[in-house]
Amino acid sequence: MTDFGFWSLVPPLLAIGLAIKTKQVVFSLTLGIFIGYLIIQKGNVFEGLLMTVESFVNVFQRKGNTRTIILTLLIGALIQLIKYSGGINGFIHWVQRRSTDGNSAKSKIQLATALTGFLIFVESNISILTVGTIFKPLFDKNRIPREKLAYLADSSSAPSCILFPLNAWGAYIMGLLMSYKHLDPFRTLIYSIPFNFYAILTLIFVFYIAKSGKDFGPMRNVRSKVNAEEEDPRKTMGSPLNMIIPIAVMVLSMPLFLISSGWNSAATEVGIVEKLWISIGNGSGSESVLNACFFALLTAVVMYFLQKKLTIKSLFEQSFSGMSAMLVMATLMVLAFAIGNLCDELGTGIYVSRVTSSWLLPEVAPALLFVISGFIAFSTGTSWGTFAIMISIAIPLCFAIDANVYLITAAVLGGGVFGDHCSPVSDTTLISSLAAGCDHIEHVRTQLPYALLTGGIAIIMYLAAGFIF
Repeated sequence: MTDFGFWSLVPPLLAIGLAIKTKQVVFSLTLGIFIGYLIIQKGNVFEGLLMTVESFVNVFQRKGNTRTIILTLLIGALIQLIKYSGGINGFIHWVQRRSTDGNSAKSKIQLATALTGFLIFVESNISILTVGTIFKPLFDKNRIPREKLAYLADSSSAPSCILFPLNAWGAYIMGLLMSYKHLDPFRTLIYSIPFNFYAILTLIFVFYIAKSGKDFGPMRNVRSKVNAEEEDPRKTMGSPLNMIIPIAVMVLSMPLFLISSGWNSAATEVGIVEKLWISIGNGSGSESVLNACFFALLTAVVMYFLQKKLTIKSLFEQSFSGMSAMLVMATLMVLAFAIGNLCDELGTGIYVSRVTSSWLLPEVAPALLFVISGFIAFSTGTSWGTFAIMISIAIPLCFAIDANVYLITAAVLGGGVFGDHCSPVSDTTLISSLAAGCDHIEHVRTQLPYALLTGGIAIIMYLAAGFIF
């Protein structure tokens, strides 16, 4: 692979800068991708344009990307059907009956938002989309800014996913760790959880902010700009179970599909418990999430037909309506995947890790790996891509300097989530602002102080842990 050196940083940094300056994320990502291929083609504009177009096609060559984009459309259909059945309004009414007026209601709504994002740990995008769609009407009704909704959805999803390994995240990370014969992937991931300071601190902070309502930074000055709809939601009221059951099916079936997809890869002579863990580690995360969503969609359709709330005609009308609402999100995901692929071609992450790896001393290695992982995730907009790059560097380095492998693993994973939370070009950040219905740059601007605070505390904790462990 050609070494592009510092030039490998230009496309992601340009996309980030333009997104902040112009607030036009699609334009910024597209231009960043074009500049990247212009660099690869050594200034040939025509070839750069052709490669830019081809990069969008190449996104769909990876089954995981295609499944994620299809998942986004199916989530749109599922949410629209739940809404059509009255399930969302039923859930909203159920929450409102347990809330009171004023600040108490706002606190309970925000706590319910954070708790829902925390509990749907099967996949971060599912968590964000579900939370944004369900709670947006409640936030509007109670004059809570949508930027706050985006923050709660974004900051409760990925930390929850990384701390509960029975999901696509756990399967992916264990797959990366399987390359090292001296490691037990599942044990390494489990034992790293107590050291994942950023994820733990972020979740604690999310619930504290939701409970107390004590905002700071730009979030303190944000006010709700949306007027709640006057229509009484009880006109389309359904049972809250119309929402709860399909989502519960999706959450509970995800680990089962994960085990099923990796079952044949486990040796037959091992014990049942070990076989389960091996199956989870070898399972396809994207396939399992997609199957879980489809199973939830099928459950919802059967429920609503039995309740006579749905016909064949309304099924397809509402499903396509829900999918169309996700087209912008799907487009942004294609762009996010494309710039991630571009960064792989340019070797952005490898360059950053190479020029910084010489700094790493055993005692400060966890803190520096956290910072480096955060910067790579911020530049590339992908925590998973950061995991792939940094685990391949951090684990051999850990063996070489005799560092605590669980602490090092946690630092890399936490740093990837931290950078992803701060990055304007992250797909989860984009999805959070879209799901909440707020301006994307405003979401980044208001979330950044919270992420920097918990990230700064995490750095101090990693410095201390490096000397203790």
